[in-house]
Formats: sequence, C-alpha cells, structure tokens
Amino acid sequence: MPHHTPLIAMIVMGLVLAFLFGAIATRLRVSPLVGYLLAGVVVGPFTPGFVGDQNLANELAEIGVILLMFGVGLHFSLKDLLSVRAIAIPGAIAQIALATILGMGLALGLGWSVAGGVVFGLALSVASTVVLLRAMQERRLVETERGRIAVGWLIVEDLAMVLALVLLPAMGEIFAPAEGAATASQPSIEILTALGITLGKVAIFIGLMLLVGRRVIPWALHYVVHTGSRELFRLSVLAIALGIAFGAAKLFGVSFALGAFFAGMVMSESPLSHEAANETLPLRDAFAVLFFVSVGMLVDPMIILREPFPVFATLFIIVIGKSLAAFLIVLAFRHPVGTALLISASLAQIGEFSFILVALGLSLGMLPEEGRDLVLAGAILSIMLNPLVFTAADRLRPWIERRLGRESGEIPSQAAESPEAGVTAEAALEMKAKPKPTGLSGHVVLVGYGRVGHLVGDALTARGQPFLVIEDVDKRVAELREKGIEVIDGNATRPDLLAAAGLDRAAQLIIAIPNVFEAGGIVDIARRINPNLDIVARAHADAEVDHLLKHGANMVIMGEREIARGMIERIPGPAVETASPLAS
Repeated sequence: MPHHTPLIAMIVMGLVLAFLFGAIATRLRVSPLVGYLLAGVVVGPFTPGFVGDQNLANELAEIGVILLMFGVGLHFSLKDLLSVRAIAIPGAIAQIALATILGMGLALGLGWSVAGGVVFGLALSVASTVVLLRAMQERRLVETERGRIAVGWLIVEDLAMVLALVLLPAMGEIFAPAEGAATASQPSIEILTALGITLGKVAIFIGLMLLVGRRVIPWALHYVVHTGSRELFRLSVLAIALGIAFGAAKLFGVSFALGAFFAGMVMSESPLSHEAANETLPLRDAFAVLFFVSVGMLVDPMIILREPFPVFATLFIIVIGKSLAAFLIVLAFRHPVGTALLISASLAQIGEFSFILVALGLSLGMLPEEGRDLVLAGAILSIMLNPLVFTAADRLRPWIERRLGRESGEIPSQAAESPEAGVTAEAALEMKAKPKPTGLSGHVVLVGYGRVGHLVGDALTARGQPFLVIEDVDKRVAELREKGIEVIDGNATRPDLLAAAGLDRAAQLIIAIPNVFEAGGIVDIARRINPNLDIVARAHADAEVDHLLKHGANMVIMGEREIARGMIERIPGPAVETASPLAS
C-alpha cells in the first residue's frame, strides 16, 4: 500500500547521503561537514532527482540545534557564564555592529535601501550555533577558558538576534517614507515598547530558570532515577530539553537554542548531568547532521556563476571582515592571541539565525530576493571553508604571538592565566604554543585527567611512580598544578605535545580519554615516536578494542570486562578462570 511519507523520506535520504558524502570527505582528508552540505545540495530543489521537503528539513534541523545547545549547557554553569561576561557582552555587541556596517556598505553599493542593508548586515553578523559548537567539540575546547568565551559570545549574539527579530518590523516603518509629521514619532514608541516587552520576557524566563528550574529539574531527574527505568530517564532528559526550549520560544519569545542552553545549564548542577549528556549524544549527532543537510538544500550552485562579485564580497565580509573585527576586539580587551584567533575562526561563518532574519526581511519588503540568495551562498561557502580557517589560525598563531610579543611586551590577561609566579605573559604564550619538554625519564605519560585519569593518577602518586599528565581542560590543568603534578596543557593529538612529554624515553603511555578516535590518533603518533613504548588505552566495546589494537596499543581495557571480573572475584567458592579484561 503506498504511503505519503515526506518526513521518512527526508530523514532517510538526508542521513544516507550525508553518510556517503561524509565518508568520501573524510577519505579525502576534508571535514565531513563538507560532505553533509553537499548531500543537502543533492536533495535540494536546484539539482535533478529526489527533492526533499525544505520545511521538514528546517524543523529537523531546529531539533538538532536544541539538542546541541542543551548538551553545551550541561557542561556549563552560571559561574562559567558570568566569568566571561566582561569580554562576551561588549565584544559580541561591537562585532555585530562592525559586521552590520560592512554588510550595509555592500548592500548600498549594490543599490539596495538602507533597510535592506540593515537586515543584510545583521544576517552576516551572527554565527551559526551548530558550526561553532561542532568546531569547539571536535577540538575539545568547550570546557576551556577560550571555549567558554566563545559560547558566551554566542549566547550574547543569540540574545541580540532575538531583539533584532522583534524590532525589525518597527524599523521597517522608520525607514519607510514618512506619511506625515503626526506619525513620525509612532515608530519610536513602537520600538521602545517592543524592546521593553522583549527584555521583560527574557528576564522573566532567565529568572524562572535560575530560581525555579535549579530546584525542580535536578529533583525531577533524581525522582526518575529512583524508578530504576533507564528508558524513563532518557525520556525525561529529552522531555526537559525539548519542552523548555519550546516553552521558552512560545511563552517568552526566546530562541529555541537559548531556552535549551539554560535548560542544560540548570541540569548541569545535578550529579546526573554526565549521564544526561551521554543519553542525548546520539540524537544530538544525528540531528546536527540534518542541520547541515538543510543548509545545503537552500543553495543554488549557479549563483556563483550568475553573480560572482557580490557572492565573493559577501564571503569576504563573513570570513575576513567579521573575523578580523572579532580578532581585534578580543586583543583590545587584553586577551591572548590564541583566544582571539579561536573566537575569530569560530565566527567566520553564518547559519540558522541568518536565515530567519532574511525570511523576515523578505516578508516585510525590506530585503530584495538577491539578498536572500547572497546570504544562502555565503552561508554554505563559509561553513565549507570554516575547517580551513581553523587550520590557518593554528598555523598563524605562533607567528602572530612572536610579533605581538616583541612589539607589545607583556599581555596582562595571559599573565593572570599563567599559574607560575614570575612567568611573563609573553613567556606563558610561548610555553602554550611550544610546550617545554619534560626532564623526566622512565616515567608514565597519562593522557586525560577525568574520572578514569584521576584514579590512575592517584595510584601512580601512591606508588611513587614519576608521571606527567597531558590535559586540555583548564580547570583540571589548574588542579594538577596546585597538586604539584607536571602537566602539559593542550590536546594530546598534537605531535609536538607528545614529543614534549618525552615519549622517546618514557616507560608507559596510558590513554584515559573516552574518545576512541582521538585515542587511535594518539597511539599512531606515539608509536612513531617510540616503537617500543608500552601503550595502554580504554574502550567501551569490542570494536573499539580492535580499533586501538590495530593502531598499535599493547593493551586495551574494556570497562564492562573489568566490572565483570570484579564481580566474579566476589563469588564465593573456588577461583574461576575468567577472560582477562586486557586485550593484547
């Protein structure tokens, strides 16, 4: 029996093609995001063959944004958010203003109205939530100081765009030809009224989340856990994330993303937040992929041939103009070069809020259709280029730090971040860019100081075994230094960090991070540095064990086997020979 299944068709075609193109992109050493975007182009209305339902794709993508922001909120606290307000609030506002001016300049050059220029500039000024957070997560930067600044910056941008969406209709009347002096002051009154109502709704929502949500949400999670149903716990997490996001949008006029972020941030105060994050991870990844597919569907590839100059001018504003503005703003606030480069690279793209602004501008008659096409083309091109922007930022960082170090001397904020007394900011920057090689020999190198790494570190300390830790979460780095434990700050997938850890003369490498793909890369690099090194890693499944062994690990410990062995050892009676938890 035939069925009308546009939703199923959209999900199936989107995920299948995203997988195929993403796999090809990975094989070509390109970010899989490029493959997801190309999958969207294939199912879009501008290419032959199957055409997906754009409205359904947009709604599926919105779910991805909600879940992604909820996941980020789970790793955040109110203290983390407030700690970056001094840079995130003025920095984001200044960057939005500068990018809007650049967009208005291009719009006026193309002969558009001032109102069209305002909408166009605002659309170019705001970064994509999904792209920024995926980039942060891939580099394990969400929990670092730089990552918190980027997320705080994103939250301010979202709030600014919420206000812009409310104020655009009134702004349209201001820019429209005046019909008479009596009505000239009416738009100003409407703007002030709309602004007051919007700010009041946002304040009420945030107040409810902080005063009521902080008590109700953790209590609800604990109640569900006591039922003993894992399925019900997973359902409760999704219900809280989606329900609060939807209620925030419908009742308070706040974006879905912002509502989900505060839901996650409140839930982070519960001891069950780690389990909640794990339960939503598969859905977050799947719907985030559908977001990129939905973006690709919007793009007409032929616009590059029809209007090459406006397209590349738009792309220049997004990738160069906006990023340069953010870079200079962050430096002006006396933050390190690394932070400035990270923020500027993160903002070198546009996404979901840009599309909403364009749609509203078109409906109000403020923006010509050409503006929509340019924004869509700029979005997909900037998202495709974003991984290259991060690569370029990483390569430019040492050169820029050396130049600024010679020309501007010490940078106070970096000195504050450096825990070593008497170390200048310039020296701290240099140490972070090029870690100081350890003087240890015959030591253990421990990668990751989370729940597992912390236990391993305590055991090594108790045995008097010399060791050092490679860790990229600022709080853990500070904790290790307070304990007097040698630590290298950064991601262990960097060959220079592993070389600085003295792997060529180390006794053992213990990889305690849960990400099997990062762990495989670390094993590869370590094995090249020291072919005889004893490498121990962790895994959660047989396939992960095989993956790490294939890359060169000597032992892979799977948690489930270790738990089973501990239980079996407690069984009364003669000892039973059990399978070792160590795969070798």
